[in-house]
Order: sequence, then C-alpha cells, then structure tokens
Amino acid sequence: MYSPQLPLARTRVPFPAETDKAQAEPGSLEASLLQLLHDHHHSSLKLRQQTELAKKESINNAKRVSDLLMDAMNGGVQESYLNEKRIELEIRTLAATIARFMKQTDQWLVTTNAINSAMKEIGDFENWMKTMDFDCKSVNAAIRNIYQE
Repeated sequence: MYSPQLPLARTRVPFPAETDKAQAEPGSLEASLLQLLHDHHHSSLKLRQQTELAKKESINNAKRVSDLLMDAMNGGVQESYLNEKRIELEIRTLAATIARFMKQTDQWLVTTNAINSAMKEIGDFENWMKTMDFDCKSVNAAIRNIYQE
C-alpha cells in the first residue's frame, strides 16, 4: 500500500586531507560530483514529496468516490426498505379488512339460517293450520251426520 522509502544516497566521507583539497579547489572534479550528488538528493526529495502528495490526493479521491457510491447504493436500499414497510402495512390492513368481512359473512350466514328456519316454521305452521282445518271440518261433518240422523 505504501511505497517503500528509498535509502538516502551515501556520500563518501572524505579524509581530512581531501577535505582541505576539495574546499580549496571549487572547480575540481570532486566538488562537481558532490554538487551533482547534492542536486540529485534534493530533486529526489522533491520528487518523493510530490509522490506522497499525489498518493494522499489519490487516497482522498478514492474515499470520496467510495462514499458517493455507498450513498447511491444506500439510497436504493433505503427506498426498498420503505417500500417493504409500506407493503407490510398494506398487508396488515388487508388482513384486518378480510377478518372484518369474514365476521360479517358469518353474521349473514347466521341471519340467513335463522330466516330459513323461520320460513320452515311458517311452512310447518301453515301445514298444521291446514291439518287443524281439515280435522275441524271432519269433526263438523261428523257432528252434522249425528245431528241429522
């Protein structure tokens, strides 16, 4: 994940006799090489800093993209969750309505059965009345026959 730190360039430690010589001769080969090494070291440090800055920016951008994607995904999940809750509420409402209709249907069945029983009783009463009427006429006819004889 992180780039390994590059080791710093090692310079040759001059002997004390060479130090005087390098300092005494600014245009010498050794002084030029030391200057090149020094410039290279500074440019390497600058490049390393730029690389670290670009890496941090990339990480921040990736985090932002990830957050945006997560928000977009969560928006869909949240909408699905709300739809599920609405559907569950509708199911409960329909179940209550069905239960109410079932009770009402049972009451209608009881009432219809009571009406049917009453109708049967009326039919039985009418039949009983006819039977009584016939019996009364039979008794009346028997009495007349007795009285006429």
